[in-house]
Order: sequence, then C-alpha cells, then structure tokens
Amino acid sequence: MSGLLLPASQGFLLGASLIVAIGAQNAYVLRLGLMRRHVFAISTLCFLSDALLIGAGVGGLGSIIQGMPALLFWITLAGAGFLTVYGLIAFRRALRPAGLQASGGDVGSLGAVLATGAALTFLNPHVYLDTVVLLGSLSARFEGEGRLAYGLGAALASGVWFYGLGFGSRLLAPLFARPMAWRVLDSLIALVMWSIAFGLVLSL
Repeated sequence: MSGLLLPASQGFLLGASLIVAIGAQNAYVLRLGLMRRHVFAISTLCFLSDALLIGAGVGGLGSIIQGMPALLFWITLAGAGFLTVYGLIAFRRALRPAGLQASGGDVGSLGAVLATGAALTFLNPHVYLDTVVLLGSLSARFEGEGRLAYGLGAALASGVWFYGLGFGSRLLAPLFARPMAWRVLDSLIALVMWSIAFGLVLSL
C-alpha cells in the first residue's frame, strides 16, 4: 500500500494544481454556490466529468488526441464561441440589478444548469489538454496499480475542489448580499470567459 502512496499523492497534487485556477467551470460553480442553487448537482457533474477525462487520459487516450490536430481545432473553435456568448450573458447580468440576488434567483432548471456545466466542461479544449493529455501522459511513469493510484489521486483532487468550492462559497454569502458584489463577480466572470475565448482563438 505504501508503494501506491507516491503515485496517488503526485496525481493529487498535479491534479489540484491544474484544477485550482480561475476558469469557466470554477466561475460557474462559484456563482451557483453563492446562489445556493443545484450546488450538489453541478459539483458532482464537474467532478465526474474530470474523473472520466482523467481516466481516459490515464488509459491512453491522451496520446491518441495528440495525433488528431483537426479534432482539437474544432473543439477549440466551438469552445471559443460558447465562452464568448456566456461572457455576454454574464455581462448582461451585471448590468441588471434585478438579477443580483445572493439566494434563489433564476438560474434555470436543473437540466439547463447541467447542460451549461457540461458545455463549459467539454467545449473547453484546455480541459482535454490538462486532464487527458497532460495528466494522461505523465501517468506513463507508473505501471499497473501505480498508474491507477495516480489517476484516483488526480480525480480525488477534482472532487475535493469542486465540492469545496460549491458548498464553501456559502461562507461568502454575507458579502454577496450587496448588489455591488454581484456586479463585480459577474463582470469578472465575463472577463474570464472572454479572455479564455480570446486565448483559444489566438492558439488556432
């Protein structure tokens, strides 16, 4: 068992370093957490999506995707378009005081929330590069149970982060009782979405 601790810890630390960053997924989970809407569902979706992609990368899909530049091109283009539109939606929210509420609020049905979360995950090529390609390629240092432990460690980091972000954001609720705080958050979300989209376009 002690022999599996090293790959598991390396997977956890590397996974955490890639996941804990300001991005489209995290911004969306944070906003739903602050509004206390569908927090468990969106956190679970993000965690399971990461776990699936990490598993695929550790299983060898990363090397296959690296050899398909055309697929990455279209994923990048679709992701840039989606993030641009979502950025516009966030900016529009920041301009409408009626939509700035710390609890409740109209975020759509559970299905709409999950669809948006899935789009923010699977239409972002950085997700594939981080989980499938990078984490997957680095898992080649280990074999058998060691590689499995590495993948589980990386997936665990994702679970800790998304559930912590979703439910821990409630501690910020007093701050976001003020409309100005929501204006700032939604403005930052818009800027994050647009900056990611711009970076994706430049990478084509």
